[in-house]
Order: sequence, then structure tokens, then C-alpha cells
Amino acid sequence: MRFRFIEDRRADYPVTILCDVLGVSPAGYYAWRSRPESRRSAANRHLIDDIRRVHRDTCGRYGSPRIHVELKAQGRGASRGRIERLMRHHGIRAIMARRSRVRTTDSRHDLPIAPNLLDRNFTAAAPNRIWLADITYVETDQGWLYLATILDLYSRRIVGWAMENHLRADLPLVALKMAISAQRPGAGLIHHSDRGVQYASADYRKVMQSAGFRASMSRKGDCYDNAPMESFFHTLKTELVHHRQYATRAEAKRDIFAYIEGFYNRTRRHSAIGYISPIEMELKAA
Repeated sequence: MRFRFIEDRRADYPVTILCDVLGVSPAGYYAWRSRPESRRSAANRHLIDDIRRVHRDTCGRYGSPRIHVELKAQGRGASRGRIERLMRHHGIRAIMARRSRVRTTDSRHDLPIAPNLLDRNFTAAAPNRIWLADITYVETDQGWLYLATILDLYSRRIVGWAMENHLRADLPLVALKMAISAQRPGAGLIHHSDRGVQYASADYRKVMQSAGFRASMSRKGDCYDNAPMESFFHTLKTELVHHRQYATRAEAKRDIFAYIEGFYNRTRRHSAIGYISPIEMELKAA
């Protein structure tokens, strides 16, 4: 393994220095290098090339579990443990998030509060049976950009979204109207959100009532009552937002649109639905 490490790093550092640091002789390294490559070593070399390709194609967003599933889907047979070992040895890892918190909804109001119909039962029998709604924020040099989304619990697809520089009720209302127009759900759909004033507003309730939706709200201050929605926001920020510096809100909007519609809904493998994409999940239900 030390000789393999030297081989992998010889373009970056002199061989003599690498050998000295690792406590091996240059003669031993060159003797190892002149020997025919073993079948296992050659297989690992090809496998790490495939791992790097998937990691690069997903902009560093995939760790070993999703890379394992992606390679398997491409007909590349290798165990998850082997992939994990090779990634660790070569320093390949999924990009990480940083923590931050800004309050986006305010539950201190006298508007009607809906009961919690989900009670943390985050399962749906088919698409357009249960939608989750929430708002998050993105920092730009121009100030905050707020993102309102509607997530289908069955497929984990983002079926509606809107972005603006304010937190007024019409922000999530645009996302809701987009979801209704695109999905055309039937009456009886459960719409779950927090107790924010935006979701309790008269205009928002009117649209839901017209669509025949059943309103559901989390308990006060309990983010776990809307955990799949929180998971999406965490994923968005881990895989995209926290690795960007947006000069303008318009720039952030373009990037987030491309992530949601070009990657998250269509390509990204989700552990909650068996490591397939939301679009694939919906096709299975068709």
C-alpha cells in the first residue's frame, strides 16, 4: 500500500522524499513498480477511475452508498465496502455542510391552526396524496433570497417552488399554485406545513380549500414533524448552496433552479425511496 501511495503521488512529490517519509527504499519502490501488476490491483485501478468519474459527474455530492448504487446501475459489480475502502484510501468523500439557522416563519399569530394529521408518519401510498411545505433561505451579496417549496412525500419530488427577496404569504402561495397547476391533484390531498403565518393566512387557506386539500400543521416549534422537508433543505445546502458565493439573487435563483429541476428531481438517488430518483419513483407508480 505504501508503494501504491507513492505511485499515486509521484507526480506531486519527488519519489525519494516520499520513500523517506514512508520508510521504504527507492530501490524497493522501483522493484515493485517493475513487477507485473496483479489482477486485483488492476481491477482496483479501473474501479477507482469509475468512482472518480461518478464523483465528478455529481459535483462531489455522492458518498460511497450512492456511488455504489450508481455503479451497480451501470453494470459495475463491486461491493459497497470495497468502494468505501478505495474512496477512503484515495481521499474521495462527499462534500460537507456547514451549520446556520435563520427563522423563516412566525407562528406567533391568531390565525387558525390545523391539526397534525401526519403525526410523523412519513409514508404515502401514491403521488399527490401528501404534500409537505416549508421555506428556507439562501445568502447572497444582495441579501437573503427565500425559497418556498412543495415536496411530494411519496416520490420526494419538489413539485412546486418559488424564490423571492421577502417572506410575505404570496411567496409560498406561488409555490402551491405551481404544484397544483403541474400535478393537478385530486381532492383530499393532505397539505402539511409548520404553523407559520404564511400558511395560516386567509389567501393560502382559500387556495387549499378550493383545491379540496386537508390542512395539517406541525406542533409548535417542532421541526421533526416536517422532517422530510427539512431533509431536502439540508441536502440542498450540503450539495449546493454552502459551496457557492452568490453575488446576486438572480444568480442564486438560476443555480437553485438547475439543481432542483436538472439534478434533484431527475437524477439524484434518494435513500428514502430505495436509491432511485423522484422521477423514477413516480414512473413506478404509473
